Amino acid sequence: MSAKITFVNCPQCNQSIEYSLSNAFRPFCSERCRLIDLGQWANEGYKIPVEINLEDLNEDSI
Repeated sequence: MSAKITFVNCPQCNQSIEYSLSNAFRPFCSERCRLIDLGQWANEGYKIPVEINLEDLNEDSI
């Protein structure tokens, strides 16, 4: 029985790539796309929306 080959789209450039152990940058297609994504996280380009509850705030957090 042969192993099933899985293809995914690179989250950065949307190029279709094989998702396997032979791709050291998975799920990205290349080191370049991986570093671009890392840079976006580091520069706070991605944010998870959270509602602020005023009761959770205290004087120390202002």
